[in-house]
Amino acid sequence: MRVVIALCLIAPFVAMLWVGSYAQTDPAFIGIPFFYWYQMAWVLISTALTMIAFKLWQRDQRARSAAKGGASE
Repeated sequence: MRVVIALCLIAPFVAMLWVGSYAQTDPAFIGIPFFYWYQMAWVLISTALTMIAFKLWQRDQRARSAAKGGASE
């Protein structure tokens, strides 16, 4: 579970640090060069991945708490 959470949080960093994958102008989307709309798409993707990671973290914490008999609550 924690590996999936880490992958959700690391994916946006890897995508943005790998500049060679998006350092181009084509294909344009509604007149916006690829470089810009790719980065804006990752803003939305990053938001979704962070939300997923948070929900998975909450589920993991509840499962750990239940496994301990609810002692931490």
